[in-house]
Amino acid sequence: MLATAEGALVCVSLDVEPQCLESMLEALARVNFPINPQIYHDAAMVYRFADGREDSEALTLVEFPAYEAHLPEVQRAVEAYGFEVSCLHVRAMLEDIQTSEQPEAAPAGAPYVSRRRVKRRTVA
Repeated sequence: MLATAEGALVCVSLDVEPQCLESMLEALARVNFPINPQIYHDAAMVYRFADGREDSEALTLVEFPAYEAHLPEVQRAVEAYGFEVSCLHVRAMLEDIQTSEQPEAAPAGAPYVSRRRVKRRTVA
């Protein structure tokens, strides 16, 4: 684990519709620590359903490293700009480096069973 007095180092991933990217970057500019985001313009959210079917949705991902102590500040900034907290996903940095596209469990009541973020969509 990569950790300091500010907690573990994590990868913060925010999914955003392309037309909302500038607002998300403005929100992140309000936090009190430096952020140098990696932006994936050709990303997708892939939803997996109980019958094994998958459906994807094009989006933009904004990712950056942060320490756990800064997560509440990131959450407040994102919410202050009108984004849903559900757009924020956090993984341990080592886990993010070692395994890409880790599935996330669906929230209660969701029509899908899991979803995963794909940084680059494949062209069919």
